[in-house]
Amino acid sequence: MFTHNLDPLLFDFGFFAIRWYSLAYIFGIFIGWWYGKILIKRRFKFTGQAFELKEFDEIISYLIISIIIGGRIGYVIFYNLNYFLLNPLDIFKIWEGGMSFHGALIGIVIGTYFFSIKKNINTFFLLDIIASVAPIGIFLGRIANFINGELVGKVTTKSWGVIFPSIDMLPRHPSQLYEAILEGLVLFIIINISINKRNYKIGHCSTLFLIYYGIFRIFSEIFRQPDPQLGYFFGFFSMGSILSLSMILIGVILQYYFKKKDEN
Repeated sequence: MFTHNLDPLLFDFGFFAIRWYSLAYIFGIFIGWWYGKILIKRRFKFTGQAFELKEFDEIISYLIISIIIGGRIGYVIFYNLNYFLLNPLDIFKIWEGGMSFHGALIGIVIGTYFFSIKKNINTFFLLDIIASVAPIGIFLGRIANFINGELVGKVTTKSWGVIFPSIDMLPRHPSQLYEAILEGLVLFIIINISINKRNYKIGHCSTLFLIYYGIFRIFSEIFRQPDPQLGYFFGFFSMGSILSLSMILIGVILQYYFKKKDEN
C-alpha cells in the first residue's frame, strides 16, 4: 500500500514556485496545439474546410481564456455558490484552487463558437479537433491532481489503495488515476480512432467525447469522495455525475441530429 508523499511543487525558489499542476496545464495545451495541427492537416482533404493552419494558433488564445473563465465560473456555480455569494471577491482568487471541468467545457464550446463565426468555419469541425486532443490535457491534469493529493477517492481495502496523510491515514481509491486512465488514455484512443477514419464525419468526434467522457466520469465518481460542501444528491448522485449525465444526453441528441442530417 502506497503512502502519498509527493510534493505539489517541482521547484520552490521562495519568491517563485513551479507547480506540477501548472505544468500539466502548460504541457497539455502545448501538446494539444501541436497534435491538433497534425489532425487538421489530415482532415482538410476529407472535409473541404477552408481554414488557414496558422489560425489554429489564434484559437489557442481563445481556448486558454475560455478554460480559465469557464472553469472558474463553473466551479462557483456548480460546486460552491453559497460561499461565493457571501465572498464574491474570492471568485478572482484562482490561485487558491477551484476549477470545474464541466465549466471549462462550456467555456470551450462558447469560445470555439465565436471563433468559428469570426473565421467562417464549421464550429463542429473545430470542436472535433479539440475533442481529439483534450484527453491529453485531461490525463496530465488528473495526474497532477494525484500529485497534489486532491480529489481523493473513497476508503478502500484494496491492495492498491493509497494513503493521503493530508486527508487522513486511511487507504483510499486513487480515483485520480482511474480518471487519468479512462478520461485520458482510453478516451484519447476512442476519439482518435474515429477522427482518423477515412469516412470521418464532422461532429461525430464531438458527440463521442460527450458520451464517453460522461460515462467514464460517472463510473469514476463511484470511487471518488464527493465534495464535502455538496455531498450526494438524492443520496447517490454527485454533482460530477449529474453534470456528466447531461453530457451524455446532449451527446446522444447531437449524434441523432448528425445521423439524420447525413441521411437527408
